[in-house]
Amino acid sequence: MNNNEYIRLSLELHLFFDRIMKEHSLFIEAAFMEKDKELKPIARDFQETFSNFLGESIRLANGNISNDFLMSEEIVTKNTLEAENKTSMLSGAPINTNLTLNELNLRSGNVSATENLLNSISNLNKETLPVIENLIYFKNDILDSVLSCQMYTTNYPLLIQHIQNEAKMYYNLLARVEQRMAFTQNYIYEQELFWNEIMKEHAEFIRGLLDPTEEELIMTADKYANEYKMILQNYGNNPSYLASTSLTETINFRDFKIAGEEGILNCKIRSIIIPLLADHVVREANHFIRILKSANKY
Repeated sequence: MNNNEYIRLSLELHLFFDRIMKEHSLFIEAAFMEKDKELKPIARDFQETFSNFLGESIRLANGNISNDFLMSEEIVTKNTLEAENKTSMLSGAPINTNLTLNELNLRSGNVSATENLLNSISNLNKETLPVIENLIYFKNDILDSVLSCQMYTTNYPLLIQHIQNEAKMYYNLLARVEQRMAFTQNYIYEQELFWNEIMKEHAEFIRGLLDPTEEELIMTADKYANEYKMILQNYGNNPSYLASTSLTETINFRDFKIAGEEGILNCKIRSIIIPLLADHVVREANHFIRILKSANKY
């Protein structure tokens, strides 16, 4: 991995995952009961720390990220700002929307590695890795408490495990980049399996968080959950065909998520889905779509 690839891949990982991690921490905080209110400041600290990492990434990213990445809408969508404002209003949690405004003004370009930029990226990576690890431990402690019936939270146990797995993926990818390890075809295969599982779980969460009266939407979400199960069960048979199937499936599922988010933002859908979670899952689908489209480069 040369210096330019190291810079670009580091920044793209930070821009996507730092926002994901700070939002995970918000979802965790919002789901705690009064009994566990002492854990809220810990979740808030993670939000602030990942917001700081994201701010630094945005500062370094102008002209140093690919156009494919920037246009994928995996860091912000047209609805992110509204989703943040409505989530802040509903939850009372402060959200730094200046980060979103700054991301909307980012531009792509060809990386020109300098010693200062390389040092800044390396420092950012090395500062972030132990914080991701601490967040993984925090999520694991919460999951253990829930599964041992010592804690009640409005988050499904599977959702807690789900966001822990995403943090583990971020840690592994960032550590790999920091060690200058090249991404190969096997990396694409691993990512396809991982994100297909994530999409399946998104469909299951959406199904369970919709109001029981939203029968048509529940059936559609259930259909996507079952279709992703079939993809995962058959992945070893013909990976290239199933990658193509995953791409078509995920584009369709992403469009379903966008329609759902807009319905939630316009108060047209009955659910217990917080607006920012609806935007969050759209961005993760966009991230997966870009990975699938890039598969033929390896």
